[in-house]
Amino acid sequence: MADGLTMDLVGVGLNATDTVIGIREFPLCGAKVEYETEKVMPGGQVASTVVACQTWGSRTRYVGKLGDDDGARLHRQAFELAGVEAKLIQVAGAASPKSLILVDGTGERTVLCRKDVRLILRPDELRREWIEDARVLHVDGYDTAAATLAAGWAQERGIPVVADLDELYEGVAALMEKVDYLIVSRDFPLRLMGETDLHRALRRMQKRFGSKLAAATLGPAGVLAWDGAEFLHRAAYRVPVVDTTGAGDIFHAGFIHGLLQGWGLERQLDFACAAAAMNCTAEGARGGIRSVAEIEACMAENVRYEAGF
Repeated sequence: MADGLTMDLVGVGLNATDTVIGIREFPLCGAKVEYETEKVMPGGQVASTVVACQTWGSRTRYVGKLGDDDGARLHRQAFELAGVEAKLIQVAGAASPKSLILVDGTGERTVLCRKDVRLILRPDELRREWIEDARVLHVDGYDTAAATLAAGWAQERGIPVVADLDELYEGVAALMEKVDYLIVSRDFPLRLMGETDLHRALRRMQKRFGSKLAAATLGPAGVLAWDGAEFLHRAAYRVPVVDTTGAGDIFHAGFIHGLLQGWGLERQLDFACAAAAMNCTAEGARGGIRSVAEIEACMAENVRYEAGF
């Protein structure tokens, strides 16, 4: 940074241009149905997490790749509007990542994604100075080699690394060895560890990779976390659901916000659950990012799904 100030959060990972399509119910195979709405919005796992943290007052930087199309322009405008410092590598003639998202009448989303292989972020495209002034580094697993390099640089500087993982990408084990806070999708630990019991899978995953925390997000069931000594389950907050797109991204943002504030784990997870829930009350991956005060008001009301996990 030219001004010498530390970044609270640096994110290295996915962005996507989301076309959110509203339908009454998910169609059967071979069916022909009408859709009700269609909106184009910015999204992507790490990109949305970074924007949320910036909205809540953090200084943030996003590192990623884009094509030279309308999607790229949409993302540049969104980062500029939010105040995120964007280190964007542009690939001439490439199509920026896209997702078609079907949202049914219950708010549940189904995602179809496409990414040009030319937009895979390569390790040689990263610069140390983009990473080493961070207080927290956040990665997903898609650009695995680049994420692993960035996490290694962060580890060398004592910068905590948070990961949002949902697929068993090639080389993801090497990345996980450099992650402090593994917050993954529900099925990820089961597939990775060859288990059928989530508690056992989380314990084994945390022990194998030496992370400070291993946690799985569970949708309406909230989150289950293992810190190496005990489990902590926090139920999700009950809200009127419009669209679940981006709930996991904003959960990670809420966790990171709490980490930056130095909160205890229970409060971190509660804030993350509330932030994710409120994001589901509007359309799009970032449509329901609320203020810290609104999220804390949701926590204070404490209307949750039953903690039956």
